[in-house]
Amino acid sequence: MAQFGGGVVEKTIFAVVLAFFFLGAVVTKVDAQAPAPAPAPSNDGYAIDQGIAYVLLFAALVLTYLIHPLDAAFPSFF
Repeated sequence: MAQFGGGVVEKTIFAVVLAFFFLGAVVTKVDAQAPAPAPAPSNDGYAIDQGIAYVLLFAALVLTYLIHPLDAAFPSFF
């Protein structure tokens, strides 16, 4: 009569083979190379922000010196 359940040895071998199969599928390779780092951004936005700030400061300086003579010519206390 055939035994469908299998013996203890066969079940143990099957469990070990199955465990190695799943571990081999899950565990990453140790000798794999890491991906190359991303290149540095060519424009990080800081230079643009600083350029806009300099333009605005220069415009404020020019407007201040253009308005100041008008203010000095017609003094008002209030």
